[in-house]
Amino acid sequence: MTTNWTGVRARLAALRPYSGRVFGSGRHRFTLADPLTESQLAEAEHQLGITLPAGYRTFLAEVGAGGAGPYYGLFPLADSPDGWGWPGQYDGPGDLAAEFLSEAERARLDAEFTAREPREEDFPDPDAHLAAFRPWNEEWEVLRRRMTAGSVQIGEQGCGYSSWLVVSGPHRGSVWDDSFAADGLMSQLAPDFRTWYLGWLARAEVDSRGRR
Repeated sequence: MTTNWTGVRARLAALRPYSGRVFGSGRHRFTLADPLTESQLAEAEHQLGITLPAGYRTFLAEVGAGGAGPYYGLFPLADSPDGWGWPGQYDGPGDLAAEFLSEAERARLDAEFTAREPREEDFPDPDAHLAAFRPWNEEWEVLRRRMTAGSVQIGEQGCGYSSWLVVSGPHRGSVWDDSFAADGLMSQLAPDFRTWYLGWLARAEVDSRGRR
C-alpha cells in the first residue's frame, strides 16, 4: 500500500474558502497542524509503547499532526507536560498495546453483560433494584474500555460518536466508529487510514464546490 500524501495539503488549502459547506469544516476550516519530525514520531511511539500504522504515521509526517479531517477533524498528536498524546480527546486511550477485539468477541462480551442486567421485577422494591443496578451499570465503563483497547480515538463525529484507529492486533491500521452513545458497539469504516481520509477529502471537494 502506498503511503505517499503528495498534494493533500494543497487540496485542503484550496477548500478553505468553502469552510462551512462540509459537515464539521466550520470547526477545523480545512487547516492543519504542522507535520511531525521523525524524531518526534519516534519519541511519541516510544512513550506510547506502539508503532503507529504506516498510513497514519506518514500522514503525521507529510501532511499534519492533526486538524482537517472527517467530521469535526482529527485530534492532533502532540507533546505536553504529561507526555505525547491526543489533546482534545474526550475518551483517552486505554491499553494501546492490547489486541483490538474481533466483532464476534465484542458482541459476545456485550451479550454477556446485557444478560446480567438486574431486572426490576426480580427485586422486592425500587431501592433494592437500584442498589443492584448501580454496580452493574458501572461495569459498562470497564467493558467499554476493553472494547476500545488496541485503538485510539482520532476524531469526533458529534453527538457522542467518534472515530478510532486500530493500532494493535489483526485489524491494525483500520478505522472504526463507535455507537456507544446509542447503545451500539463498533463497526469498521475503512480498511486503512489512507482510504478513510482520502475518501473524505474527495467527497469534501464535491460537496464544497459541486465539482464532479
